[in-house]
Formats: sequence, C-alpha cells, structure tokens
Amino acid sequence: QVQLQESGPGLVEPSQTLSLTCTVSGGSITAQHYWWSWIRQSPGKGMEWIGSIAYEDSADYSRDYNPSLKSRTSISRDPAKNQFTLQLSSVTPEDTAVYYCARVEAVPDAWGRGTLVTVSS
Repeated sequence: QVQLQESGPGLVEPSQTLSLTCTVSGGSITAQHYWWSWIRQSPGKGMEWIGSIAYEDSADYSRDYNPSLKSRTSISRDPAKNQFTLQLSSVTPEDTAVYYCARVEAVPDAWGRGTLVTVSS
C-alpha cells in the first residue's frame, strides 16, 4: 500500500520560497500512469491543485502546473530517494494553507496527511 508523507518548514516569511518534500513508500515515483501531485487547502477555501509530475519513458518526466501559480511553482523529483519536491516562490500570506501530496491516476488514490504552512513575518 503506497504511503506519502509531507515534510518541510511550517513557517515561511513573505517573499521567500516555500519548499516541501513528499516521501513515498510502498510504491515508486517512477511507476508510469501516475501523476505525483501537490494540492493545497487555504483556510475557508476549497482544495486547489498546484501541480504534478509524472514519469515517462527514457527516465524523462512531465510536469503540469496550475496556470494561476505556474510562474511561481517548480516541482522536481529524486528517484533515488523516492521523493518529489515543491517549491513556491515569492509567497504571500495568501499562500497560507495545508499542503498535501497525492498520487493521482485520473483521481487521487493516495494522500499524505498534509502539513500546515503559514506565511508570516
């Protein structure tokens, strides 16, 4: 059974870069047909997809980002550690949210527990 665990700082200052890592166990991020994704939920708001990464043939990866966040978002991966990482730059208090990593095949079928990131000075 695949399990995902988010890790990273719980507090980030405005204008800095938020960086979170998702560690995957019980499954490989090189498995095809899955999008390894970051999703967030801000206080009082619904879930918002941030972006995803997927393994393709020849050890290449595809990435897809929410257009509203694309200019500030980067998702990378470390297959040796079975991890993928989110970086969100130039954060503001509006980026305060619970951040989740998830495995998606058409719909999310595995989630991390989520980690609260607060943007504040």
